[in-house]
Amino acid sequence: MKIFDEIESEVQCYARSFPRIFNRAQGEYLYDEEGTEYLDFLAGAGTLNYGHNHPVFKEKLLEYIHSDGITHGLDLHTKAKGEFLEAFNEKILKPRGLEYVMQFTGPTGTNAVEAAMKLARNVKGRENIITFTNGFHGVSLGALAATGNSHHRGVAGVSLSGTTRMPYDGYLGDGIDTTEYLDKVLSDSSSGVDLPAAVIVETVQGEGGINAASLEWLRNLDKVCKKHDVLLIVDDIQAGCGRTGTYFSFEEAGIYPDIVTLSKSLSGYGLPFAVVLIRPELDQWKPGEHNGTFRGNNFAFVTAKAAIDAFWSDDAFSKEIKRKGEYVSKRLESIVEQYGEGNFTTRGRGMFQGINCVNGDLAAQITRKAFAQQLIIETSGADDQVVKFLCPLVISDENLKRGLDIVEQAIKEVCAKEDSIPEEKIYFDQAS
Repeated sequence: MKIFDEIESEVQCYARSFPRIFNRAQGEYLYDEEGTEYLDFLAGAGTLNYGHNHPVFKEKLLEYIHSDGITHGLDLHTKAKGEFLEAFNEKILKPRGLEYVMQFTGPTGTNAVEAAMKLARNVKGRENIITFTNGFHGVSLGALAATGNSHHRGVAGVSLSGTTRMPYDGYLGDGIDTTEYLDKVLSDSSSGVDLPAAVIVETVQGEGGINAASLEWLRNLDKVCKKHDVLLIVDDIQAGCGRTGTYFSFEEAGIYPDIVTLSKSLSGYGLPFAVVLIRPELDQWKPGEHNGTFRGNNFAFVTAKAAIDAFWSDDAFSKEIKRKGEYVSKRLESIVEQYGEGNFTTRGRGMFQGINCVNGDLAAQITRKAFAQQLIIETSGADDQVVKFLCPLVISDENLKRGLDIVEQAIKEVCAKEDSIPEEKIYFDQAS
């Protein structure tokens, strides 16, 4: 359609990588106007953990619409909101020993980050917030100040202040615990780093290149925050809702963040929805002090509850994610072993993994060849050098293998290997 070229802004991004007109989607598949089927390993940049148009969620949403359920209600109490809160409290928070109150913000992840940072500053009476190299927290001005990517920061139009950047885990090389540096600068009144209100961190940096912090590093970071009376904010917008194998990405580290931001797959259906989880004693907002016309999406309440009921009533789904994640790890390690030669390394955790290429051009060639074979997969990282695997968590074993096969073949072609890949069968462990 010419209309896209005529009036859509040049800011469009994904449409350039995947120049098709898509009009239908189901599960792990997208279909274009000609009916061509594509495997979706992008999944709304982590928004579609349960796939496209999940039939259970769709049915619940249609029932709600047909019954004239509340569509827009500001922050009024609605039945849909109450049922979501009950499900989240009973099936997500209580089984994990977590006690949070929930703030409904504007519908995007960056809205949640803005609210979390504002609250932390007000509670502690301090301006500074510690952020990390390669972190990504959104592109509204407050969240952008916490984001490291120069591509996004460069178009802000104003100075970005109120944050201090620290090295993320592994940024200074293996064997260096960067939380020790953070502890040092916070302990030294002459370090030039003002005592912060909070530290904001992603346990796995999605847009930053699938950099996964070790569990030990996360625990040490938590200790440093407690030592200096600094709040710990975990941005779980992309890594949460099961992507790493547990509902919250910080669970395996055994930490209890002061504030957590969630969005993306929270609604389960791709509907805009974002929240801030706050330790009760920190919920010091005055009524209406932070608001937004679209805070709380009743359609999203319906599908989010359906997602919790369907997938998080027990630990079966978590085990499935971990099983598939182990398979992805084995396949990626095998690919790197075949074609490494300094060009590739693996990174990530659970179903949030990637192949780090020597440069962005190599990664782009791989994703273009994959798209030619009907696989939608994108890149991330400072130089777009990481091929990022974000397929729906509900993907079938067959399609997970097929997608990885396509990427492996693309790498083979890009590397111009003359010898064929030794066939190595890696089987799924079907044990629950």
